[in-house]
Amino acid sequence: PVTAGSVVVPYGHVIGNEKWRGSEVAQRLQGKVRLIFEDGLGLVDFHLSNRTCILLISEADLVAGDEFRRRLVRFRNASSLRGIVIAEKTHISDEYYLGVQKFVVLELGMVLLPVANQGEASQLIIQLVSFCLILKVLLLSLLQVREQSRVRGTNPFLRLQRAQPAEPAALQAAQRIPGVGKTKALLLLQRFGSVHRLCNAPIHELEQIVGQTAAQQIYTF
Repeated sequence: PVTAGSVVVPYGHVIGNEKWRGSEVAQRLQGKVRLIFEDGLGLVDFHLSNRTCILLISEADLVAGDEFRRRLVRFRNASSLRGIVIAEKTHISDEYYLGVQKFVVLELGMVLLPVANQGEASQLIIQLVSFCLILKVLLLSLLQVREQSRVRGTNPFLRLQRAQPAEPAALQAAQRIPGVGKTKALLLLQRFGSVHRLCNAPIHELEQIVGQTAAQQIYTF
């Protein structure tokens, strides 16, 4: 089975397949997200919020043969979930990676993200969880503005344009970015006016506000 029934994952949580308990990726996730293990996830390795899941292909899987390919095909054919494939691209598995990339991206049409080890895999999962949280905050903010506009009979898009750059929802969203606290979030929103413009800002403009190190973290995220 792809998954044991419908799995509803609260924002900020990750449901992990029992087979990953005690692994490096699980240990690094602990304390950064709320990680819960289940033994009935089938083909899925980690469930995130927003019907997104992770299929983790280890270095051993890449070297061992084609079993992981069959698993991906079964998932793609049987699931309505958004599957993201994370593969360990190491000096041992590097010679197999190009073939995996063609298979996953071109043949299956799935997203493939390479990592050097399980530590990087856990960091990537944490970033994806943070991204889901940002989307939730922005969506709730938009729904709130639309509801207020509906009651008052105003245009929600004009109201968004008139909004102050450091509204609570936008401020909370900006602080979800690694390396950005409240002070830096306020400075960034005052400079760029919105989270959307902040996400598309060139690195040299970010450096002028928060310095080189923080700017690189923001730009990478």
